[in-house]
Amino acid sequence: MIEEPYRWVEAISNRREYIENELATGSPTVGVSFSDGILLLTFGRDRRKIFEVYDRIAMGAIGHPGDIERLRMTAIELAGTEGFTRSAADVSLRRMATYSFSPALKQAFEQIYGAPYLVRILFAEVGETQASDLFVRLDYDGAMHANSMGAGKPSEYFGAIAGTRRGLEHAERVLSQAKISNLQSALEAGVRAWGAGLYAAGEENADAPEESVLRDFMKSKLGQYSVEAALLERGGTVAHVAFSEVSESDLEAVLTKFR
Repeated sequence: MIEEPYRWVEAISNRREYIENELATGSPTVGVSFSDGILLLTFGRDRRKIFEVYDRIAMGAIGHPGDIERLRMTAIELAGTEGFTRSAADVSLRRMATYSFSPALKQAFEQIYGAPYLVRILFAEVGETQASDLFVRLDYDGAMHANSMGAGKPSEYFGAIAGTRRGLEHAERVLSQAKISNLQSALEAGVRAWGAGLYAAGEENADAPEESVLRDFMKSKLGQYSVEAALLERGGTVAHVAFSEVSESDLEAVLTKFR
């Protein structure tokens, strides 16, 4: 009688350790809210990691490409169905994350005879004002963190995912201290946060890097990655097309400072 629950707990622990090891080298993805909308930014090597989900909703992810694609298609179908049966204005990231994605990830993780999702996801939903922008971070076990989903909870104007817990903490520290007023400052904060998150993936890099150390690290890494950045632009109407890729000129103006 005692052995079965113990075996389940042990299996869950082993599964968690395996997934954490698989995700540890993932390139961070960051989201930054500012007056004109939400910026999503990451760096990758061979595949896209930032996607449009619906009119005002986008996602970024790290993990297994097949699992990311399955969850991307699920998100598009959920949002599309709700938009068709109700209206585009009724499509809600809160509802999608809380009642669909989080339970599905939790169930897949806890059913030890099935395959879990090897992913971390960052969802972003642009609101009518910056105060209503929403970031939701979902982990492979269904754990969910949002920047503003509780009464009396202070809002964070950013979101991030990283391969390790320490990498996430480093990235969030950079974003929490950044002064962001426009797209350029959002890009600079996003690039810096990505570098800090990736820096912390190394086991020897436990402490937050000094500015000179971070710049040298990023200079050594940027040549190995290509940047990917998208903007969810704030608009006045429901029909407004929010999602667009950030222009090469805007990206280069910022990246030259780190090369």
